[in-house]
Amino acid sequence: MRTRSSIFDDIDWVLVAIYSLMVLFGWLSIYAATFDEAHRGITDMTQNHGKQLLWIGLAAVIGIVLLLLDYRFFETFAYLIYGLGLFLLVAVLIFGSEIKGAQSWFVLGPVNFQPTEIAKYGTALAMAKFLSHQGQNFKQLRTKLMAIGFIITPVILILLQPDVGSTLVFFALLIVLYRQGLSKLIFIAGISMITLFILALYMKTIEVSPWNDLTISGAQIFAIALTAAVALAIYLMRKIKGSWFVAGTTYAAVLVYFFSVDYLFDKVLQPHHQNRINELLGIVSDPQGAGYNVHQSKIAIGSGGFSGKGFLQGTQTKFHFVPEQSTDFIFCTVGEEWGFLGSLVVVSLFVILITRIIWRSETQRSEFTRIFGYCVASIFFIHFAINVGMAIGLAPVVGIPLPFFSYGGSSLWSFTILLFTYIKLDSEKKYVLR
Repeated sequence: MRTRSSIFDDIDWVLVAIYSLMVLFGWLSIYAATFDEAHRGITDMTQNHGKQLLWIGLAAVIGIVLLLLDYRFFETFAYLIYGLGLFLLVAVLIFGSEIKGAQSWFVLGPVNFQPTEIAKYGTALAMAKFLSHQGQNFKQLRTKLMAIGFIITPVILILLQPDVGSTLVFFALLIVLYRQGLSKLIFIAGISMITLFILALYMKTIEVSPWNDLTISGAQIFAIALTAAVALAIYLMRKIKGSWFVAGTTYAAVLVYFFSVDYLFDKVLQPHHQNRINELLGIVSDPQGAGYNVHQSKIAIGSGGFSGKGFLQGTQTKFHFVPEQSTDFIFCTVGEEWGFLGSLVVVSLFVILITRIIWRSETQRSEFTRIFGYCVASIFFIHFAINVGMAIGLAPVVGIPLPFFSYGGSSLWSFTILLFTYIKLDSEKKYVLR
């Protein structure tokens, strides 16, 4: 094993530069979103932008500390960190505080801490260690189930809070399993389930009366159409051995899932989640209620035009028309003040960040580093895609922050820890043998 003269040798400074640009752009956007004429000072600690500056300084310290650690620390303590995350997820259900309808926060004086952030980091480390373990064969069913178990366990605990948005982040880790060799059928099944879920919500609003004394619901129409399609498929494939069993099993599974959507939607999801999904799908229109945030966000982004209104010149931003504009809807501040060009810069930064992590992960000698890199890229991707999707009305509002842009110390620190852990591991690729 070769040695180095400084911890800063072989650091990917491109990733560090992208991180720095994002944090700076995010801080300016928070300043704009919370701007108050009575508190113009950009370092005013009584305002969110002043507090965010403090969180940024601490994040820089965290990043340096991670670079100072021995790279073997992360793999050695991966399971311990994962266990700590699970312990905190259980503890928050007992001792946590409820904020915005979810008991998912520890309130420690001026700082609100969400244990989900540690759980994400721990899950990424644990999956990387498990899947990279020598002799681990991902083709074995037992290995696949255990890997999925690392994801499902925190998801169950988070759903008990309930925090639907955070669970989506963990499901993004299935991308890592796909890279390891998980069957494409799993993803096809997942997309099919989402499609059926949306179809069931639409169909429940349909009623047809072909005769005066007979009314057929949308669900019944679907069942009749599915039965006819399966019967035709069985007839056409009657000469293929076992085709009737596959078709029959699929038919039964689809029907059971389709008719369970009402129960899942009405009993599992919270009322505000139901309203937001209905608004997103166009089943209902409530621009003054459930759709207010998204409606105002789209107005703000659209009003920015090509080059934006200018820094601190956004009217939607200045007069606080968009709720949660410094957190979940920070992207609409970028869109209004910096326009299409500014939005393009933000999107480009995320695309470069994610693709660079994936590209460098594929060049790793260490399987642990490669898998952890994919975990980090997947987490960043799902946060970016859903948050921007929320702001422009293409995704339901589920309270997911935009990495390095949204206000908040715990989210900034967790994303910093994820990225700088990868930067540290990546810097060792010339010095590790596997």
